[in-house]
Amino acid sequence: MIPQNLLQLTTQKCTTGCPILDRLLRGGIPCDSITEIVAESGSGKTQICLQLSLHAQLPVSHGLTASSLYLHTEFPFPFCRLHQLSLSFRSSNAHHLPTNENPCDRIFVQSSEFDNTLVDLKRRSSLFFKISSKLKALAKRFSLAVLVTNQVVDLVGPNEEINGLRVGNLGCLYTSGRRVCPALGLAWANCVNSRLFLSMNEEVICEEEGKLNGESSDFMCKQTRRKLYVVFAPYLAESSCEFVITREGLFGVER
Repeated sequence: MIPQNLLQLTTQKCTTGCPILDRLLRGGIPCDSITEIVAESGSGKTQICLQLSLHAQLPVSHGLTASSLYLHTEFPFPFCRLHQLSLSFRSSNAHHLPTNENPCDRIFVQSSEFDNTLVDLKRRSSLFFKISSKLKALAKRFSLAVLVTNQVVDLVGPNEEINGLRVGNLGCLYTSGRRVCPALGLAWANCVNSRLFLSMNEEVICEEEGKLNGESSDFMCKQTRRKLYVVFAPYLAESSCEFVITREGLFGVER
């Protein structure tokens, strides 16, 4: 093995489709490694995955000039949302795409499902480390951008870190007012090269008094604020950015 100066390596990256998020990630999702997104359901994990699958098709100056393989384990697959995003993608990148080509045709979806039986849970657990090893080898060999997702579980205990250990830039993760940690545990953290965390929290923006069925009532207007954090990455410092999810996609917000 020949020693390499990791600080001088230049790695190709795939744009997220948002200049603000790309700036946070210094260009987007890197090739040759595994990037993980950790978040609770409804935070935007699937939105980012779909958006990246589309933007990988852009020329090398923006994307990877490549097709995408989407391994899906939660049913049903959001085909309608993918089609909706593809319309926005085509209209904003028409000068980079063939005229009569459907961007969805270059995204290949492979579904896999496990039952929640004891046998399947054991089999699934043993496969995780084999899959991560294979993905790393493929990413390095073919210069692939690999993005995986991970759910969260509530973290209960006196320690702020997982088992008393701090993993990455953030001592602990908070979302929806709860302290959480990645569902796949500490061993899995060693299987990925970079980890991003998506949080969402509701905040009250105004309170109003009114009447409901003739009785006085208080009404609260709430909005969901979402944020992306860099938990750890070999090329990124601790940083974060707010983002929103719209009909057109997922976009960073400058405050």
